[in-house]
Amino acid sequence: MDTQTWSAELEDIFVNQRPRLCCVAAKVLGNADQADDVVQDAYLKISEATTLFEVKQPISYVSRVVRNLAIDRCRRSAFESALFAKAEEGDNASCASHSPEVIAIDRQALAQVVDALDELPERTRRAFELYRSGNHTQREVALQLGVSTTSVNFMIRDALTHCHQSLQGRSLPDK
Repeated sequence: MDTQTWSAELEDIFVNQRPRLCCVAAKVLGNADQADDVVQDAYLKISEATTLFEVKQPISYVSRVVRNLAIDRCRRSAFESALFAKAEEGDNASCASHSPEVIAIDRQALAQVVDALDELPERTRRAFELYRSGNHTQREVALQLGVSTTSVNFMIRDALTHCHQSLQGRSLPDK
């Protein structure tokens, strides 16, 4: 199969099978907006592939790519939740229940995250802030920054990784 034929068939699959592909992603994610983002990411990933190979069942192949990307997004979301769970738990906790030492440690960690975000390129930091603090979807962030949703996804991942590494590298006070 040549590149033009595959490209036309791929476009046909994503246009005609989009509801089905969104259902595949939504079953994993439980969110229609995120499912739509995953389907778009799958299209970009497949269409930008540099290696052409024989696909005997293109619809099954595309469905599998969508499912795998949805699983990856779930894993990434779980990682993000675990990374920031402690900070988010603090939003609802009473400050009186924490000792001065715990408060000082948490403030140091927060300052470290702020410093880590300041080290990032402006666009990466902005994408992260819009997505995490501004409650924007990746698609909305992509539109505001004039980049693809895939780029936004990578920027958010890079920012999270950088913050995580910054927190892992910090030294905790001796007890």
